Amino acid sequence: MLIIMMIVLLLVMIIPQRKRDKKIKDMLASIKVGDRVRTIGGIYGTVTNIKDDIITISVGPDKARLVFARGAIANVEDVAVENTMEESNSK
Repeated sequence: MLIIMMIVLLLVMIIPQRKRDKKIKDMLASIKVGDRVRTIGGIYGTVTNIKDDIITISVGPDKARLVFARGAIANVEDVAVENTMEESNSK
């Protein structure tokens, strides 16, 4: 009985983590030039170049370029949502 409970507990912990890992891996693989991204350090920018696992993003009004490892990207921002929010704020 104890072994069955331990197996169930492990499955409850491992399966969701694998799903999260797969989602992150898919997100990192789908990054393309022009995407707005946020790094793990909280820097927002637009992807300007991708070469293997190196991503260059431009930030700020002067378009300063910063180079990051692909794994340093925390998420890809949804530009469509941002645009609709900006339009609703301007009304």
